[in-house]
Amino acid sequence: MRILEKYANLLVHYCLEIQQGERLYITTTTLAQPLVREVYRVAMKAGAHIDIKMAFREEAKIFLNHANDDQLTHVSPLQKEAMENYDAYLAIRAPFNLKETQSVDPEQRKKRSKALSGINQTYFTRTADRSLKRSLCQYPTQASAQEAGMSLEEYQQFVFNACNLFADDPEGEWLKVRASQQKVVDYLNKADVVQYKSKKTDITFRVKDRTWMNSDGQTNMPSGEVYSAPIEDSVNGVAFFDYPIVYMGQDVHNVTLWVENGVIVKWDAERGKEVIDEVMKIPGANRFGEVAIGTNYNIQRATKNILFDEKIGGSIHMAVGQAYKQNGGLNQSAIHWDMISDMRDGGQIIVDGELMYENGKFIIF
Repeated sequence: MRILEKYANLLVHYCLEIQQGERLYITTTTLAQPLVREVYRVAMKAGAHIDIKMAFREEAKIFLNHANDDQLTHVSPLQKEAMENYDAYLAIRAPFNLKETQSVDPEQRKKRSKALSGINQTYFTRTADRSLKRSLCQYPTQASAQEAGMSLEEYQQFVFNACNLFADDPEGEWLKVRASQQKVVDYLNKADVVQYKSKKTDITFRVKDRTWMNSDGQTNMPSGEVYSAPIEDSVNGVAFFDYPIVYMGQDVHNVTLWVENGVIVKWDAERGKEVIDEVMKIPGANRFGEVAIGTNYNIQRATKNILFDEKIGGSIHMAVGQAYKQNGGLNQSAIHWDMISDMRDGGQIIVDGELMYENGKFIIF
């Protein structure tokens, strides 16, 4: 079986579990046509009703540069219907240019973000209870390869390996991931106080009665993480994030956040502090919506793509902004921005006073 056929089968049957008569909404760009064709074929055989939105080069830039207020506040009826009533949603990332919208007026972005806030909340609610089965995945393009510092061929190998597509039975490999991570989830779901500690990080938070989730490749492909939402006012300390991150096409490196009673009171970065300055103006962005541990050891380097970087085996991440409802988180925001820290050189996770993770590995399972 060709690699894209294996990818399509994994997405349709394992990630989305498509059933006869279900409605599937697919969003991507025209660059992903080879994968879309295979997904369409497999989903049709499964009995799905399929609608596809494929963006063209510079579509987002043209829209944001030229849209008037009426256009900025218009919400696509198909997008609204899909988020409210469809059964499954597949988002295939396949960018033409990751810096395409970097020069767009921030006010235009804010207006558009506000217009979409309603369906975004619907999306978070329905994906939380899986009434909308969602999967986010990657189709390798030159832009993503260049951002990762790889050739296209190298990047293809990287993506497909991270998704376990070179295995004879990719679904079987993800079921093994599910079983392994469930041990961690079961342990953490009994926890109260968690501490992330490394050379430049010492931050604690409470998770009592919050739910840790097993991200086993169904909602993201690839996956490999366990995640929850901290009790909003319980986060205290200093967190340093050494992996490069990107926001709206702008690079941010080596971020430090100082937190008091759940509120980020101070921030700094070696590069891109002005980006954080703008993000912190967004309501809810000065609190954390997620805490997580990356477990995909097929991913061992940063690529400036959060779909992969937050899963790096031996890393932790925390996200400012919107919390996931399935974790019991209450923080709401128009943004959910993950920040990642390498734990492989002396990093520790201490749970209710017990060391459960050191140097990028779980030590009690």
